[in-house]
Amino acid sequence: MRRRRTIYFDDARHYYLFVFEPPMAMEDAWSPVDQVVGTAVDTFAYGVARGDGLFYPSRVGTRFGADIQPFEQAAYWRVWHNMQSLIDRGLDPLRVLVDRAHDKGLDFIASLRVGNYTHKYPEHDVMTGGRGFVHEEVRGHQLDVLRELAVEYPVDGIELDIASAPGGGSFLLSDEDAREHAPVITSWVRDVASMARSRGGAPAVVGARVYPTEEMCLRRGIDVRAWLAEGLVDYVVPMLYVDFTLDPDMPIDWIVEAAHEADVSVYAMLQPYVASENSGAPERVYASTDNMRAAASNFWGRGVDGMYTWFMRWPLGDSQRRTLSDLGDPESVKQARKHYVVRRRSEQAVDLGYDAALPVYVPPGDAGQRRPVSFYVSDDFEGSADRIVSARLRIRILDLVSADDLKIELNGLSLEGERWRRSYGDVIAPYKSQWLEIDLHTVRPRKGWNTLDFVLVSRPPDLAGTLEVEDVELLVEYGPYPSGPTSRA
Repeated sequence: MRRRRTIYFDDARHYYLFVFEPPMAMEDAWSPVDQVVGTAVDTFAYGVARGDGLFYPSRVGTRFGADIQPFEQAAYWRVWHNMQSLIDRGLDPLRVLVDRAHDKGLDFIASLRVGNYTHKYPEHDVMTGGRGFVHEEVRGHQLDVLRELAVEYPVDGIELDIASAPGGGSFLLSDEDAREHAPVITSWVRDVASMARSRGGAPAVVGARVYPTEEMCLRRGIDVRAWLAEGLVDYVVPMLYVDFTLDPDMPIDWIVEAAHEADVSVYAMLQPYVASENSGAPERVYASTDNMRAAASNFWGRGVDGMYTWFMRWPLGDSQRRTLSDLGDPESVKQARKHYVVRRRSEQAVDLGYDAALPVYVPPGDAGQRRPVSFYVSDDFEGSADRIVSARLRIRILDLVSADDLKIELNGLSLEGERWRRSYGDVIAPYKSQWLEIDLHTVRPRKGWNTLDFVLVSRPPDLAGTLEVEDVELLVEYGPYPSGPTSRA
């Protein structure tokens, strides 16, 4: 049965067990849950493991740090002693968080990186030539861990984190085994679902974090469509782990349609950055509230059942909590200020089979050729035209000069008659690029998919470089009263 949720995820490490000094105060032990209380977040997801151990005193797996002492990193030393300081007081580190979530009215989901079996069976690691889930002992071990979580802890659900590979774990199957052994993975998920739903008391929710496109999933032996048709999971989250860049244009329509046909929920992943080193930016830039609103609004418009986010700037402050408060209700973001940012390509994502609209290269030798950039906009520029105070395109182009004859069209309509402004494209190297800011008065985007075309008519004869469209952004501003050329004072 579909259910609306707003989920916040903590990986147990970066902003929790790695950072607090032992012995752990209860205020610190509760902090991952407490930081989201009072926002729209109603579900707390917690990453219970890394490849080298579990972040609780497991009976069936290895506790993190048990076999790497003496520790070579302060962070690892803190993890061990923070957990141990709770255990010495008769407290289970995982149970502390589960109970705190329930005390605060939140559901608790235990999230397991399914590909993190390599600590137990390193010889089967797909990343080093093994065959992973082809081996029954690998499947059995991960099922035992999930059974421990679902049966021995009062969690509300368990989450199969498939998409953590690569970067956060190993693939379940090698490329050579993926197509043939996809039914083996489906059978294993069937066993997980049967276990979770037959536990004593209320059945446990089963969720899955999967790759954004169906082809990416199938390449790794993940037949999501079969899982959905059989009702093996209660929700899915299409996402990437190798690239934490916010993607408001993620191609999720296939999974929304398939999931809703099976009465299964889809939660949209809101990644924390709008720029990162992975996509060629000089540094990470956190998504603003307006960025998150725009992406959430897009996803609501495409039919998702809720939002899922993580790794926001920590400690969470007023801005982050405001963002989390906005995400729970599609009506709250419908006529709110938004800042759309088109995602840039990263090599890690491309290697995994996931491309992006940017950058776009416009060589002078292809004069007159259209170079398109497609992006989705949830705002209703027709039905809400009198409430939209402004719509502004921001485009950053590398190697652009004012003498270039560059035409830009939005959905086939020229932007030549709109108001343009130019500014330096970079603080450190202002000569490398230019920002074009275009106020859209007569040519407006449309609700749904839009196409921005770049046509280089000519360059100065002694300038042969290729233009590179690096960034495309759209800022939409609403006003409290109807406005426009026919408005009355």
